[in-house]
Amino acid sequence: MKTQCYQANVSRLCGGLGVVLMILGTVWFAAFPLRGQPVGGDGAGPEIFAVTVGDKSLPVRRSGEVSLGSSPENISFSFGPRTNAGPVPVRIRHKLEGHDNSWRDSASEMVLTVRFYNAAGDQIGQRHFLVTGESAGWTGSLATAPLTHRRETVIVPEQAARLWLVISSAGPPASVGVYVVANLVVSRMASDAPPTVLMESLFGQGVGAQENRIPAGWVRDGNHSSMANIVAIGRNPTQRAFAVLDDDGNSHAEWHTIMEAAPRVNSGEQILIEWNEAFSIGVGGATSAKYEWLREGAYRFQVATFDIFGNPAGASQAIGVLVPPPLWRTPWFWSVVLASVFVAGVGAWRYLVWRGVQLEMVRLKNERALENERLRIAQDLHDDFGARVTEISIASALAKTKPDCPASVTADFDRISDMGRELVSALYETVWAVNPENDNLDALGNYLCQMINRLCEQAQLPCRLRVADLPGEIQVSSQTRHNVIMAAKEAVHNVIKHARATELTLDVTFAGELLTIAIQDNGRGFRPADPRTGNGLANMKRRLADLGGTCEIETHLDAGTKVVLRLTVRRRR
Repeated sequence: MKTQCYQANVSRLCGGLGVVLMILGTVWFAAFPLRGQPVGGDGAGPEIFAVTVGDKSLPVRRSGEVSLGSSPENISFSFGPRTNAGPVPVRIRHKLEGHDNSWRDSASEMVLTVRFYNAAGDQIGQRHFLVTGESAGWTGSLATAPLTHRRETVIVPEQAARLWLVISSAGPPASVGVYVVANLVVSRMASDAPPTVLMESLFGQGVGAQENRIPAGWVRDGNHSSMANIVAIGRNPTQRAFAVLDDDGNSHAEWHTIMEAAPRVNSGEQILIEWNEAFSIGVGGATSAKYEWLREGAYRFQVATFDIFGNPAGASQAIGVLVPPPLWRTPWFWSVVLASVFVAGVGAWRYLVWRGVQLEMVRLKNERALENERLRIAQDLHDDFGARVTEISIASALAKTKPDCPASVTADFDRISDMGRELVSALYETVWAVNPENDNLDALGNYLCQMINRLCEQAQLPCRLRVADLPGEIQVSSQTRHNVIMAAKEAVHNVIKHARATELTLDVTFAGELLTIAIQDNGRGFRPADPRTGNGLANMKRRLADLGGTCEIETHLDAGTKVVLRLTVRRRR
């Protein structure tokens, strides 16, 4: 009993699940049609089978759109009658909205053919005059469609005896549409006479039973001959004409002459064929539309059914077609590029800052090592070499005080003492130049004052020192200090040796980044062009030029000389 209840419950549960799944499936397929399933239209409408770009088939999304990718080439849309869906539509046309201005037909054709037969009735040549698409001014109705005149000439081939005319829809198998031929006239051309009419299509005039009569010498034919008709075309006047009204893509119909009525011709003759025609020709079966390329944008590819005259029949299907812009023209691409450039710029800037810091640390480390070495050398010179020179000077001074020391030796000891004092003075200058503690502008100014004051005291030359307060935080390299001191010393030595001055003035100023050192005397002056001036002046100018500065000399006879040293000293950032 329990087993039976259990089985009944399972059956009811399975049945309920089946109903739910069936409902969900119906909703799903209604909302999301499968690829290839028509989006709209009735059962006899057209269907878009596939979309290809080059050799690649593209999927159609469930939203009814297809993306061709950027810059697509050789695009093909395959379409045709819906398979297993009832009556086949008569004619299918397509249009790519956004690209085509009107409905288009796939390639198809009908033909007016001239055939030549020999005396035995064998065909030995033919000439086709094809028509495709729609004739100029076609309106979709025989009552209003205009006729276009056409004139063609052919040469009768060798052994030809008779000429046939055929008006046929036997082009591509899926060709359907309307082809009307009126006022057909065949004439023999002659160079010295008017054309001779060999055959013409004659229809009755007016409206009546006799007017639908087939002209003599013509006959319907084809595997669907009823599509060959005699129609009335145009207004005021209305005229009768041959027509092929082909509404069957799998069959054809035609009008042609019969052998008994075929006009006789001779080899080499020139035959003139004239007629008026109107036509509208398309495709009723599976076909495709091809486009070489499409520019970026949104399109809509639509196929629809039409009758054989090119008038809409109602059923249609469409899909959206998207051609995205190239990658380099998309906004997000440039956003990524700009972001990448920004990140790269920030990264490069951070690297350069980091690299600059590293280089600055290396430079400072090297400078520190160099300063330590300079300080050690200065201390060694002062403590060791200076002490030894002082001992030599003291020893020579003590030696000359001995009672048994000859007078000539005493003079030598005096000379040794003087040289020792001079060597101590030179050593002091060297120690001052090498010591890194003096690498600043304030130390340079102080040393200038000490040096010039000492030189003037030795020469018993009065001097005036006017030195502005120089900043001690501005660094000056040892090379700069050495060249400035040597140039100033050369200028003072020239005053002491040659100027016969009674006073010397030193002015030192610093404004902005320009250091100016002026040494002036009230001596006798000199002529700068005088060759006896020596190399001292040139050396001063060279030393300042090596530092990027200038040395200017102003002198007048009996009015003194002024030497101005100018040098740019930049603050370290």
